[in-house]
Amino acid sequence: MELQAALAIHRLVAIVRGSDADAALDTVLTLAEEGVELIEVSLTGADALTVIARARASLGDARPLGAGTVLTADDARAASDAGADFLVTPALGEAVGTARELELPVLAGVFTPTEIVAARSLGATALKVFPAAQAGGPAYIKALRGPFPHAPLVPVGGVDEEAARAYLAAGATAVGVGSPLIGDAADGGSLTALRTRARAFTAAVREATR
Repeated sequence: MELQAALAIHRLVAIVRGSDADAALDTVLTLAEEGVELIEVSLTGADALTVIARARASLGDARPLGAGTVLTADDARAASDAGADFLVTPALGEAVGTARELELPVLAGVFTPTEIVAARSLGATALKVFPAAQAGGPAYIKALRGPFPHAPLVPVGGVDEEAARAYLAAGATAVGVGSPLIGDAADGGSLTALRTRARAFTAAVREATR
């Protein structure tokens, strides 16, 4: 898949991490029904590889589906085998290189300008600025735009609806959103409430894109 193009078009990555595998799967499928096109399932969630495999079977091959919190080469290979077609890492490490070996696009975790340069040299497709709130929020993304005007930056960590708008206005290519969007749905919470949050986030992203 063309991850960088998909990020620029859809501008929202939903991060699903749950303590209940069945609920996590239902969360992925509900987000997809609500028009969230880019979804990653964190490998730190319960039985995450099975969730990815079941979601892939339900969504079909054409729908983007990522694996998140990919740390090692073994993680990367297992996620690929389960059906993930893009990988997300919290930091730079061996998983980035393995993703490239597997010919999978990778959203690589970075925090500093030095790490941005290193990630691009490793072949990262896009750059997950994490934890974005602690890094300085939208102002930090705006500052990074000076030396890296064309870098595809995706802030993750503490991104609510208001912050999503601010990050996109500051020059982020997309935003990654976990608990402010997912809530407790992946732990067995309300899917109706999840639908409401998904509609609010997709509306916020559309507004920021205009």
